Amino acid sequence: MVTGSRWRFRNPAIRAWIRRSSTKRLWSDGRHGEDERASVLGIVRPLVASPTGRVVDSVMPSFESDPGESRQFESFSGRLTGSDLLASTVESSADTELYSPIPEGYRRGFHKYVVVMGTVMSGLGKGIFASSSAKLIKDKGLTVAPIKMEGYLNIDSGTLNPYRHGEVFVLDDGTECDMDLGTYERMLDQNLTRRNFITSGQIYRDILDRERHGGYLGRDVQMIPHVTGEVKRRLRELAMYGDGKRPADVVFVEVGGTVGDYENGFYIEALRQLAFEEGPNSVCFVALTYIVEPPALGEQKSKAAQLGVKRVMEAGIQPHIIACRATNPINPTVAEKIALFTNVPQRRVFSMHDRKSVYEIPEAMRQEGLDREVLSILNLHERVDLAHEDRAREQWVGYVRRMNQPKSRFLKIGLTGKYASLRDAYASIVKSIEHSATHLGAEAELVWINTAEITEDNVANRLSEVDAVVVPGGFGSRGVEGKISCVRYCRENGVPYLGICLGFQVGVIEFARNVMGLKDANSTELDPKTHDPVISELPDQKKIEQLGGSMRLGGQDVRLEPGSLVWHLFGKKDVVRQRFRHRYEVDPSYIERIEAAGLFFSGRHPQFPIMQVLELPQPGSEEAVEGKPTHPYFVAAQFHPELTGGPLRPQPLFVGLISAAIRRKYPDAQTPLWTRPAEATEAGQP
Repeated sequence: MVTGSRWRFRNPAIRAWIRRSSTKRLWSDGRHGEDERASVLGIVRPLVASPTGRVVDSVMPSFESDPGESRQFESFSGRLTGSDLLASTVESSADTELYSPIPEGYRRGFHKYVVVMGTVMSGLGKGIFASSSAKLIKDKGLTVAPIKMEGYLNIDSGTLNPYRHGEVFVLDDGTECDMDLGTYERMLDQNLTRRNFITSGQIYRDILDRERHGGYLGRDVQMIPHVTGEVKRRLRELAMYGDGKRPADVVFVEVGGTVGDYENGFYIEALRQLAFEEGPNSVCFVALTYIVEPPALGEQKSKAAQLGVKRVMEAGIQPHIIACRATNPINPTVAEKIALFTNVPQRRVFSMHDRKSVYEIPEAMRQEGLDREVLSILNLHERVDLAHEDRAREQWVGYVRRMNQPKSRFLKIGLTGKYASLRDAYASIVKSIEHSATHLGAEAELVWINTAEITEDNVANRLSEVDAVVVPGGFGSRGVEGKISCVRYCRENGVPYLGICLGFQVGVIEFARNVMGLKDANSTELDPKTHDPVISELPDQKKIEQLGGSMRLGGQDVRLEPGSLVWHLFGKKDVVRQRFRHRYEVDPSYIERIEAAGLFFSGRHPQFPIMQVLELPQPGSEEAVEGKPTHPYFVAAQFHPELTGGPLRPQPLFVGLISAAIRRKYPDAQTPLWTRPAEATEAGQP
C-alpha cells in the first residue's frame, strides 16, 4: 500500500485518504501532468472551496521523500481539486508560506490567460495590442474579459491630472479608470466593470482592511504570498465573471508600466505564480518591446528589445510571443536576432509597426497569424466558431474599408478645451468624431483650440474656419469664459454645436447671459457668490467632503422628449442609458424661465428635476416659436456621449453633429441628421 512507501505525509487527512485509495490507479496513472504533480506536492491551491461554498484556507500536505523515488510519484491532484479531501485539510495557515485564493466554482484549465507586458519604455500601446488580440479571439466565438493593472497607489483614476494620464474613462457602473478601458470597450463592443480595472492602491487597501478584521489568522502579512495572492484572486474572479453573461474563455491581462518598474513588480510575480499554478497551456505571455531606428543610422537596432525581454526572463517568465513596436515593419534579420536571444520561435515574433488607424491592427494581426499562435499556445482550437468569425470579420473589415476609401467631403471640427495641448485628454471624443465621419463618408480634421486664449475679440477669427464645434467637459475656472465665447459665436452664427458636461453648463450660462439678460449668470463652481446661479451643486453633493469617487458617476437613464431632435437621433427611444460624471446641475428654480426664453430641455431624469439634454429648436420645426432663437444643430448633454458607441455603432449625438456640419458646408448634401448605420440597431447603447 502507499502507506508502506517512503512518502510520509504529516497531514492526517492526506494519510487517511491515501489509505482508502488504490495505489496503482493514483500513483501510476500517466494521464496526470507535471503541473498536477506540483499541486499535490503542496505548491499550489492552498485556498479551496469548502463543501459549504466558502473560500477557506487549506494547508497542503508537507512531505519527506527519498529523492530516488521521486519519479515513482505521479500526481493525483486532479482528484484533489474541489474535493472534500482538500476541504478536510483546513487547519491553519500558520505552518505554510502559501496563499492562493481559489473562488468557488473556478475551473482550473478551462479559463485561459493572455498577459501583455511592456519592455524598454512605456507608451508602446499595450492596451491597443491587448484589445486587438482580444477582439480576434472574441470574433472566433469565445468569451473574453480584459483587465488593466495599474501600479499607482490611487484607488482609481478619478483624481488624476489629464496632462499626466490622459482622459478619465468612466464605466457604466461608475468606475473611473484608465483610458485604455475605453479602447477595450470600443474594440470589443462590450461593457466593462470595476472588475476589469486594478490599481496597487486597491490591492493594498483591501489587504489592510482584511488584516484589521483578522482575515489572515494572525499571519505576518507580506508581499509574497498575500499581495500576490490577492492579485491572483481577482484574476480568477474575473475569469468566472467573464463578460457578465458567460465565464471567460480567455482573460487578457495588461500590466501597466514597464517590466522592471518597482511599482508593478508584485503584479509580475503574481502572474508568474499564476502560470505555475494553472499549468501548461493556460497562460500565454506576450512581451511588447520597441525596435529602435535612429534616423542617423537608417537601420533598425534590436539591442534595447533584447535587454528589455531579458528583464522579463529575469523575473522568471519566458515569453511565448514577442510583439515589436516600430516605425516601419521589422526586417527578417531583426526578427531572427530577437528570436535567438529570447528563446521564442521566429514565427511568434510579430511586427507591430505604425499604421494609419488602430482599427487596422486586428486584421493585420490576423493575417500575420497571431490569433492562431495564441490558440495553439492555449490549446483553444476546439472552441472556435468559424461561422461567427466570418460574420464578425466581415463587419470589421467593412468599417476599415470605409475608413480608408477616398472621401469627397472634408470637415474641420473645432475641439475647444483647456487641455488642447494633450490629445489623449480627449481621446474618446476624437474617436467618436472619427466613427461618425467614417459612417457618413466624410473626413474630419480636428482643430484644437485652447479656450484659455479665447476672448470675445478673437473668437470670430479663431472659429471662422471650423464647420462645427465641440465644447467638452472639464473642471475649474480656467478657460471657461473662452468656452462661453465659443458657445455664443456658434449660437449666433448657426455653427453646429455639441456641448458635453461642462459644455452643457456653459451653454445654459451663455443663454442666460445673452438671451435672458442675466448678465451675472454663472455656476456656483466658478463663482460661489453669483447673483444668478443658473448652475448649482447637486443636493446630494453638498455634504460630500471626499473628492475621489464622489461625483454622480456611471450609467443613468435619460428620458427623452418625444418629437425632439435628440429623440429622433436616438432612434425615437423614450429612454436611453448614458454615462455621467458631474457634481453640478441646472438650478431647478431657473428651469421654467430658461425654457420660456426658448431653450428646450429635451432630456431629463425620469424621477427628479435634473436636466440632462438641451437643444434649440430647428428653423421651421414645430417647436420653433417666432421671435425666439432657433438653430440647425445646437445640442448639449450633461452626460458624456463619447463614452458609449464605437466603430460599428457611432454615437447618435456625434452623428448628428457631423451630419449638420456636412449640410452646412455642402448645401446640396442629402444627409439626414438622424441617419444610422445598418448594423447599429442599438447605436450608442452598449
